[in-house]
Amino acid sequence: MDTEQDLKQVLVDVLNLDARASALTTDSPLLGALPELDSMAVAALIAAIEDHFAVTFEDEDLTEQTFATLGSLASVVAARRAG
Repeated sequence: MDTEQDLKQVLVDVLNLDARASALTTDSPLLGALPELDSMAVAALIAAIEDHFAVTFEDEDLTEQTFATLGSLASVVAARRAG
C-alpha cells in the first residue's frame, strides 16, 4: 500500500480537491496553503485518515508540522501504521 497515494485520495475525498489533487507532491504545502483545510476540515481529515488507515492519531501528532506538507502527513500516518 502506498501511504502517500492513499492519503492523497483521502484529501481529495474530504476536501473535494478534484483536479488539483494531481498537482500534489510530497513537498506540497497543506496547512495554510489549501483554503479548504480549515480547522473543521482538519478534524474531518483526521477522522477520515484514522478510519481509512486504521490508525489513531496521538496528541503529539496534532501539530502544524504534521500537517505542513503531504509528505510530513504521510510520514506520521506511516509511523502510526507501523505501530
